[in-house]
Amino acid sequence: MHKANVGIVGTGIYIPDTFISAGEISEATKGRWTEEAIINKLGFTKKPVPSSADGTQEMGVKAALDCLARTNTDPKTIDLILCIGEEWKEYPLTTSGIYIQEKIGAYNAWAIDVQQRCCSCVAAMKLAKDVMLSDENINTVMIAGGYRNGDLVDYEDSSMSMMYNLGAGGGALLLKKNYNKNLLLGTHIMTDGSLARDVGVKYGGTAEPINSNNLHKAYKSLQIFDEAHMKDRLNAVSMNNWFYCIDKAFEKSHIEKSSLDYLAVLHFKRSMHMNMLKALGLREEQSIYLEQYGHIGQIDQILSVQLGLEQGKIKDGSVISMLAAGIGYAWAANVIKWGSAE
Repeated sequence: MHKANVGIVGTGIYIPDTFISAGEISEATKGRWTEEAIINKLGFTKKPVPSSADGTQEMGVKAALDCLARTNTDPKTIDLILCIGEEWKEYPLTTSGIYIQEKIGAYNAWAIDVQQRCCSCVAAMKLAKDVMLSDENINTVMIAGGYRNGDLVDYEDSSMSMMYNLGAGGGALLLKKNYNKNLLLGTHIMTDGSLARDVGVKYGGTAEPINSNNLHKAYKSLQIFDEAHMKDRLNAVSMNNWFYCIDKAFEKSHIEKSSLDYLAVLHFKRSMHMNMLKALGLREEQSIYLEQYGHIGQIDQILSVQLGLEQGKIKDGSVISMLAAGIGYAWAANVIKWGSAE
């Protein structure tokens, strides 16, 4: 008799067919960044960009349908949908999870949206597990959402170079109680409210409504509001917080960190990725650097796991850690033991 557990049944991904290359982004920066620097320093050769049909909610639907097909799951067996889709979506104040519920036919589920920027997936996985283990009526949870925050980036704003990699796509995960396979173990999340207002979309909220004076820049107004504070604070705490989250996640999982086989990590600049692998004692092939996708927000970890499975980097017995960070600021890590429960 296994102890009550939560396992990952499978994943789903949707990536738009349209891409923008590093060269095209270099042109958009008006020469501030060369194609070579974008590839070698920012770390991507191209990234997906949405078509008019690729709404945030719609991409979440497409990823959820892909997950259902890959796992051969009847949507009517889903009890809860946790939507990790972004706030930049087709229509403000519509609830994305409920839209996904309807579109995939999960008529017996209820749905709620979860928001923690690029930490939303790891946070939603913890919530899904906690809800399933505390509510006898919830046995199957779908996590799904879309992301296209790259729409809001102004490539002529050189302070935003850390977000030039923002792409577009959707991702989904199906989790099941007492699945006895692919177990989600410990998770640790940290947040730092001193960074809560350092980055955001300047125009379009109640503080700075869109009007005739700012309309020309409003839809490209994802900005770093306080660049000096953000950089200084992140330099002081970010890497330490990440490693602390990893340490705590393994501690909660009762597994030695040295057993880590695969790191499912968000996309960030190439040098940071390599330094992180080195610090964790991992080889380059024990992760996937998403240089052909850029950073699709909270979808990165799902994409990394799906690619890791397809490329044979994740096998039965593999110990996986998903690593995330989100504007606001949040850091998170979890531990997953792939394969049958012991």
